[in-house]
Amino acid sequence: MESWKVLAVTRTPVVLIHGAWLHLSCWDAWAARFTAHGYAVSVPAWPGEPDKAATARQNPEPMRDTGLNQLRSHFTRLIQRMDRPPVLIGHGIGGLIAQHLLSLGLAEAAVAIAPMPIPGVPSVDLHVRPSLAAQIWGEPVGHNGFVPLSRPLFRYAVANAVGEEEAVKLYARYSMPTPTRLVSDTWTWTPTPTPTQTSTFTFTPSPTPTPVPLPVDTDNPTRGPLLLISGQEDLLVPDAATRSVYKLYGDSTAVTDLKQFADRGHSLIMDSGWHGVADYTLAWLAGNDLRPTDGHKRFM
Repeated sequence: MESWKVLAVTRTPVVLIHGAWLHLSCWDAWAARFTAHGYAVSVPAWPGEPDKAATARQNPEPMRDTGLNQLRSHFTRLIQRMDRPPVLIGHGIGGLIAQHLLSLGLAEAAVAIAPMPIPGVPSVDLHVRPSLAAQIWGEPVGHNGFVPLSRPLFRYAVANAVGEEEAVKLYARYSMPTPTRLVSDTWTWTPTPTPTQTSTFTFTPSPTPTPVPLPVDTDNPTRGPLLLISGQEDLLVPDAATRSVYKLYGDSTAVTDLKQFADRGHSLIMDSGWHGVADYTLAWLAGNDLRPTDGHKRFM
């Protein structure tokens, strides 16, 4: 009778990368879920990011010099030190970085959730961003060199698809200021010619930021699988923008999938509906044979 034994079993690494205005603790539930399924999960901090969101709100100074290129280099170094290419799961700017690193062959697969658009997305599909960017740049700056989100603007821009009470809790748990440098690197918009007062926000024109492009090779046929996820009520990263990104991958023979979640906003990874997005991601990984563990068997 033929028998076998497993010589070695390794856990598949998963790296969770958060986006702007959110602390790394926004991934806590995901980290627990994926760990329970057998993945080796890590949630790296941004350079200078403290352990708690409240600390970051009180003193964000250590993150002052963080821009898009700094984040790219930071996560590239972390991944290159790993024993094997990980699965990258990124939200917002983290989704943009995940796609960039996947296209370079540094990841086994990537999931980009409400990702900041890659170069090539038509401006018509970013139609929500100009006015919203004007509101963000018009926010009172609590610390020189940082762009915070007030609780009302966080409610409008990030947690618009949940109730008021939940939005307040999400703000208290996860919000933190983002360096002005990073906002300038990733937001492009046309400022209003004169300040305009609304019942809620003041739009203040500011100099048009000069973005730092983060190239993504959408034609790469040898990269690992990619899943793009959007919330159809997302105001920071419109669903139309994510759909346009999906189309940009159309010439590649590598696996590229798109999942749209109805009635979900930018907070879809951390609000009360997070488990639906996480479970869909787990099922997608399994469907692409990205198992929690890899075993090498030998027949004896």
